Amino acid sequence: MKLAEALKERADLNKKIEQLRTRLRNNALYQEGEQPAEDPAELLTELDATVKKLKETVSAINHTNASTKALEGRTLTDLIAEKDALTQQVAVYRDLIDTASQRVDRYSKKEIKILSAVNVKKLQTKADKISQRIRILDNALQESNWTTEVNPSEN
Repeated sequence: MKLAEALKERADLNKKIEQLRTRLRNNALYQEGEQPAEDPAELLTELDATVKKLKETVSAINHTNASTKALEGRTLTDLIAEKDALTQQVAVYRDLIDTASQRVDRYSKKEIKILSAVNVKKLQTKADKISQRIRILDNALQESNWTTEVNPSEN
């Protein structure tokens, strides 16, 4: 199984667990003389099996990410960490750029003039470079996801 398929399976398992949570909630109580629409014991058995499969899948993904080298000879785990950190950083930069770029109109020369405390052009250039790096990392990760076989976890 390719890494991309395992990642999709992980997402599907997480969705299934959320659906089971809802179904369990909906069948946790029932009116005397009635029966719940679904047997909670069966749902719990299905939940346990799904959680076990999720654990195995995530473990295999993590093992594969930690052992697979990609861009610049770095592991997928390192690339994911860098991408996540840069994504947060660029979001803060973009927020600051948006705030500092706001134009504050004055109705008369007597009103206080509002100035930007940062150099928006320099920040924009830096944010663009960070975004470019994120794209490079994302492309490398996507390529690896479709070319890398999942290593079984060592449990």
